[in-house]
Amino acid sequence: MQKGKGRTSRIRRRKLCRSSESRGVNESHKSEFIELRKWLKARKFQDSNLAPACFPGTGRGLMSQTSLQEGQMIISLPESCLLTTDTVIRSYLGAYITKWKPPPSPLLALCTFLVSEKHAGDRSLWKPYLEILPKAYTCPVCLEPEVVNLLPKSLKAKAEEQRAHVQEFFASSRDFFSSLQPLFVEAVDSIFSYSALLWAWCTVNTRAVYLRPRQREWLSAEPDTCALAPYLDLLNHSPHVQVKAAFNEETHSYEIRTTSHWRKHEEVFICYGPHDNQRLFLEYGFVSVRNPHACVYVSRDKQMDKKISILKDHGYIENLTFGWDGPSWRLLTALKLLCLEAEKFTCWKKVLLGEVISDTNEKTSLDIAQKICYYFIEETNAVLQKVSHMKDEKEALINQLSLVESLWTEELKILRASAETLHSLQTAFT
Repeated sequence: MQKGKGRTSRIRRRKLCRSSESRGVNESHKSEFIELRKWLKARKFQDSNLAPACFPGTGRGLMSQTSLQEGQMIISLPESCLLTTDTVIRSYLGAYITKWKPPPSPLLALCTFLVSEKHAGDRSLWKPYLEILPKAYTCPVCLEPEVVNLLPKSLKAKAEEQRAHVQEFFASSRDFFSSLQPLFVEAVDSIFSYSALLWAWCTVNTRAVYLRPRQREWLSAEPDTCALAPYLDLLNHSPHVQVKAAFNEETHSYEIRTTSHWRKHEEVFICYGPHDNQRLFLEYGFVSVRNPHACVYVSRDKQMDKKISILKDHGYIENLTFGWDGPSWRLLTALKLLCLEAEKFTCWKKVLLGEVISDTNEKTSLDIAQKICYYFIEETNAVLQKVSHMKDEKEALINQLSLVESLWTEELKILRASAETLHSLQTAFT
């Protein structure tokens, strides 16, 4: 046998390949990060734990420079580095915000500041931070309508609601933007355009950290809980980690401690919350592979009025899902009620309590669950095929289509896992 051709050698090569695929490329040497580090240092931020890097699959993130232990502080960002509504009020925008009636929302204040500072370019004190922000976002509100049409029905409906919300936000803010004209040489309509505000809205929505609610007399009553955290916001999400993150009133810093162990040169993650992939896509514009919280939503059947009415009254009409371990309890309960024989309909309360009414009812509900699952598998395969064709035909949309493709691919994996679980459950009745 030739050297390097055996089974042990193949295993070694595969391990090396996997290792190289997961290893990030340090980007500390890039000019934008050098400038950001200088800017942060001037604001009293020092860090030796993390370094900016580019990782396969997640893109830009933060890499551990040293081994990190459970409970260790991984980053502590001083208040002077945070962009909050206080930052906005202390700026040249403050006089315009405090006299505007009705008071602007905290979100509008932050978005206005971002658009204005981005327009200022080299004159902006926040330029080093603005330079590392994404130039565009992949949330559904930013996608082309033909791409949004490819989304699962429940997500498509939420995406359309999101788009309508941002459009209304823009329309209702135009008078306030007009009041800022004395600050600019150019017409404010050209500065505070829909695309500019959409970029700012996505920046806040996808990157802000949570602060304890505050109330400012010059802002509306909406919760003032968002802060942009330069550098810290490079940390990517993983559903498999846990962190403790909060603003420390004693140190006046936003701190993150890890409950995980990280080896040197690994990507360090935080968790945005136990969100399914549709929520992650809607709010943050990405899909998490093998997300344990992922599920496939089942659209409700509007027939069988009486049973549907009962399910609705008891909260069983929404959030009907398939997960990695099969149909959810809510989905099976809803199906058992829908499958109740006429002579046993009076037992509907027992069904909602989880009692077994009959083997026939159990088997019928599992059969229907399997049919629904297979239907979704066929539908998902059809959409994936359509996406594949569109990727060949519309190269300009390939990045958006690839993101939609990854969402459907994960849902297909979940549905196939659910189908296997249902098959096992059905064997008990054969």
